[in-house]
Amino acid sequence: MTEQSSEPSADAMFDKALEIAEKHLKKAVEEGGELGPYVAVAMIEAAVNTAVDETSHEDVVDMLRDLASQIEEDAENEEED
Repeated sequence: MTEQSSEPSADAMFDKALEIAEKHLKKAVEEGGELGPYVAVAMIEAAVNTAVDETSHEDVVDMLRDLASQIEEDAENEEED
């Protein structure tokens, strides 16, 4: 019998991190009022800069490529519907 780790999976940790980020983004966009769309884009830049500081340029580029692929796939799926 193999032992199962009680640690959450990478997907579960990312989902939790996304939940936290979305909560704070929503508040920041609301606070920005008319600047809301700019705040959202500025938060992307700030997040990328922080991610590079926390990991590496290569890791961030890989994650952004994955995200871009997901966005393109979602757009294609919406066009088909």
